[in-house]
Amino acid sequence: MESSIQYVNPEGLHKNPAFSQMVVASGPVKTLYIGMQNPIDGPTRTVVGKGDIKVQTEKTLANIDLCLQAGGAGREHIVMWTIFILEGQNLQAGFETFQKWWGNRPNPPANSILSVSTLWIPDVLIGIEAIAVVPLG
Repeated sequence: MESSIQYVNPEGLHKNPAFSQMVVASGPVKTLYIGMQNPIDGPTRTVVGKGDIKVQTEKTLANIDLCLQAGGAGREHIVMWTIFILEGQNLQAGFETFQKWWGNRPNPPANSILSVSTLWIPDVLIGIEAIAVVPLG
């Protein structure tokens, strides 16, 4: 059986260039479940970009890239992610950073965005967990 990934935006639902409404994966695939990444620099174990949602988003996405590479996947394989943003942050700055990171790739992932009152690491403004699906066929 051949594998496929379909990005679906059903009629009657809002179409947005930042996310897909639904993603369907079928056939033989490899699935990566990436735990919440944040703007922590691995070697120094410090928060990058204290107080700056744009810089923190850039570092968080760079950490997701490291996970994808370790799992043999690329950005285009992300099918779903959940984004946790500390209340009061400028969502537009984070969105612009994502758009730059995503580039001109079609089919953005499905997403959930939550505004939270706190993240468990002091000074962290954003956390992102992701699911990536790599077709094997």
